[in-house]
Amino acid sequence: MTHSDDVRKFLTSRRARITPEEAGLPVYGGNRRVAGLRREEVAMLAGMSIDYYIRLERGNLSGASDSVIEALARALKLDDAETAHLFDLARAATASPRVRRKRSPQTVRPSVQRVIDAITIAPAWVRNDRGDVLAANDLGRALYLDLMAEQVTPPNSARFTFLNPKAREFFADWERAADDIVAVLRSTAGKNPFDKDLTDLIGLSYEALELPADPGLRINVYTAEPGTPAEDALKVLASWAVTQRATAEIPVEEKK
Repeated sequence: MTHSDDVRKFLTSRRARITPEEAGLPVYGGNRRVAGLRREEVAMLAGMSIDYYIRLERGNLSGASDSVIEALARALKLDDAETAHLFDLARAATASPRVRRKRSPQTVRPSVQRVIDAITIAPAWVRNDRGDVLAANDLGRALYLDLMAEQVTPPNSARFTFLNPKAREFFADWERAADDIVAVLRSTAGKNPFDKDLTDLIGLSYEALELPADPGLRINVYTAEPGTPAEDALKVLASWAVTQRATAEIPVEEKK
């Protein structure tokens, strides 16, 4: 699918889901051929000419200013993730082909691994902008045990969420987790961590730390409020992780 196709399908689908009543427009007669808004109605709501909107909806966002994108987002009642995606599409339309072909990082520097390994009381892991989990500390691997156990390398959060049956047990609300995954993949900027449902499930808060020296990589670190059940659960997880590591280090002869 080309970039123009992405733009066209995104804008037409969003236009189709909004009724004139929802947009605050009067409705005359009952013979509308479209369920959602007409192109001219979107153009009017966004304050642009119908010809210009048609050009945008056909997939040509090149040169569209931030104010145009913001007006279009308001007219189509886009949420934050959808607005971010529209801005990404607009930026991609004006980016050079070399920039658009840039691949997501696939490895982490040894110093980054040392940083997350030094975090011993909180789960930490590193992912790229498409959801590949590239590194984790002991608690991070324990927290995402089923994800890390996948045969494909590197493990991918989206693939786990949609293709692994265990994901429906892992997330407290799989449907919302899936929506978050789609939003992150759509925006590619990771505006909302895709594991928000995991946060809701275990009561952890998180900090997402961008790595300026490694564009596209982010460290997620989970913590818990002191004196809460989540802190107790985190301590249990830490104890279990230590036990697992110690067991793995015992020579085969001693296990017999």
